[in-house]
Amino acid sequence: MRGIARLKIKEAFKIIGISLITLSIPVILGLYAFQAKKYSDLTKEVIELEAKQEKLIEENKKLVGEISILSNAERIEKIATEELGMHKAESDDIIRVEMTGEKK
Repeated sequence: MRGIARLKIKEAFKIIGISLITLSIPVILGLYAFQAKKYSDLTKEVIELEAKQEKLIEENKKLVGEISILSNAERIEKIATEELGMHKAESDDIIRVEMTGEKK
């Protein structure tokens, strides 16, 4: 009797083990599919961000070029003299101010 009971317990554990393995396979496959989808989405996002970064780098290069053109000393002097009626200061035009006294 004891042998039969042990046999039934062993068989029950065997059935439970096989059932758990059988049920875990779809769960593992579902998790794998979820991770694959997540990886795919992240890969797509990385590609989009890299394209955006490349666009921003090109725009930045363009803006740096425009800054160098606009800040050219000859251009600024030309605008100052021709459009604003300015002229270079002569030595007589320069006034030096000296501050004396205590700092507060």
